[in-house]
Amino acid sequence: MIPHFPTRHFDVIVIGAGASGMMCAAEAGQRGRRVLILDHAPKLAEKIRISGGGRCNFTNREVTMGHYLSRNPHFCRSALARFGPGDFIERVEHHGIAYHEREHGQLFCDESAQDIIDMLRQGCEDGHVSWAMPCELKAVVPGEAGAADAAGGERYRLETSMGEFSCTNLVIATGGLSIPKIGATPLGYRIAAQFHIPVIAPKPALVPLTLPPEELDIYKELAGTAFDAVAECGTGRFRENLLFTHRGLSGPVILQVSSYWQARDYGDKDGGSQVHINLFPNEDVGAWLSAHARSKALLSNLLAERLPRRFTHAWCEQRGWNSPVNQLSPKQLEQIAAQLANWAITPNGTQGYAKAEVTLGGVDTRALSSKTLEARDQPGLYFIGEVVDVTGHLGGYNFQWAWASGYAAGQAV
Repeated sequence: MIPHFPTRHFDVIVIGAGASGMMCAAEAGQRGRRVLILDHAPKLAEKIRISGGGRCNFTNREVTMGHYLSRNPHFCRSALARFGPGDFIERVEHHGIAYHEREHGQLFCDESAQDIIDMLRQGCEDGHVSWAMPCELKAVVPGEAGAADAAGGERYRLETSMGEFSCTNLVIATGGLSIPKIGATPLGYRIAAQFHIPVIAPKPALVPLTLPPEELDIYKELAGTAFDAVAECGTGRFRENLLFTHRGLSGPVILQVSSYWQARDYGDKDGGSQVHINLFPNEDVGAWLSAHARSKALLSNLLAERLPRRFTHAWCEQRGWNSPVNQLSPKQLEQIAAQLANWAITPNGTQGYAKAEVTLGGVDTRALSSKTLEARDQPGLYFIGEVVDVTGHLGGYNFQWAWASGYAAGQAV
């Protein structure tokens, strides 16, 4: 049964009822705009619900442009400056949502991610936003010539499974391609292409990396083994836990650096081929080995004082370095120290969108206004959130971009 709508023409239609879409709809509705949210999913904001282990890492206390990847690295500055972490935290506190801070400034709900969904939905209700979901979008048709110049005119017509709607402003908040099992589609990119708006080729980001079979065979027994490490690729450098999986490497430090490994064409000339891992992030490994140069222990056993034993045995075995330490020459110890501080691995891919937290790439920001998120050459068409070529680090940064871009568009439509 198709629900009754008080009107079929809206000031604003938002396609996508996720983080950025609800944020935008709430802002526009509370400014007195007639707003409709349209989404194909039967459940509201599934990506928020499953995020942060079900507790939603909704923002980070420290947010700068340096926490984002984009072909146009300064693009996110305007929106983030006008709606920052403090603004969202203020709303969370106003709604009485209990939260806590973890390492690196990450903020999580104490209870459930559903608290954030409920807060956003309440914002939409306060703005008298209408809902069409689940609703399949079949086509977006530009309005007749001249409609763009008419106040409240019909710039866009939407053909849907619930009939036809029209609007003056159309906001695309469809997200990227990550986690297809909860409904991710390329719809936003198709709409951009329809209106000749360029799209930076999307790739999975914040995603586990896979290793080639010959490398994986060496470490196949290590799945589940984790330890603290520094990982670098191009200009990306992070320190967190590294985790071995049945297919390669994961853990927060690998998820972080994976975005830089994928971003070979983002002006990062050193990115792409290899990831460099420092296995001794806490100390000068050369000095540490020199201090133990007279040890009769096997090198793998000595390293097991600092790293998981199963890893040190596999790592030394691969290199033929399983002699007692006191039988290794100063030059050999120097070579070993260099590799411990710079273990170069060459991934052969990622685990794809199914395991990716977000999507790298998207609608080219050079085609959008950084202040309003409106397409420069297509009046009344806006792109916000993950569908845009702005990708944050792990740790609440992508949600903050959703809030900031949604707010910017919601204040403009």
